[in-house]
Amino acid sequence: MKRLIIIATGAAALAGCGWTPGMRDRSELVVEPSPCAAKRFDVYFAENEARLTSAALQAIGLTATQLQSCDIKRVQVVGLASATGDVASNLSLSERRAVAVAEALVAAGWPTPAFELGAVGDAGATTVAGTNEPLRRRTEVVVEAAPRR
Repeated sequence: MKRLIIIATGAAALAGCGWTPGMRDRSELVVEPSPCAAKRFDVYFAENEARLTSAALQAIGLTATQLQSCDIKRVQVVGLASATGDVASNLSLSERRAVAVAEALVAAGWPTPAFELGAVGDAGATTVAGTNEPLRRRTEVVVEAAPRR
């Protein structure tokens, strides 16, 4: 009896492995995401610098290439700075960082009217415990894109 149960269980398991009518090819089931979706990326800078590094230019170029077939609706670029230095200097630095990134995106062919620039300086650069937030030397870029019609 035990042997009969084992054989029946094995046969049922093998039957489940067979081809099922109505099953479609994986390519019909899995849809690739549209390249024209919202994207967010950061561009990092050296300490007290607003000049784009080669890595930053690569990140900007990669995103521009990914979205070149899309209609760029809106681009938000927000510059940030670390807590090093005084408030006015950090605000100015974060503004220059936002402008540098926006200029690089415009040079890549993105429409100028789509840009919204902002700068927060060192606001939020220090934690509640009084320590500096890491990786504040950056801009945050949010892109809203749609397929071209």
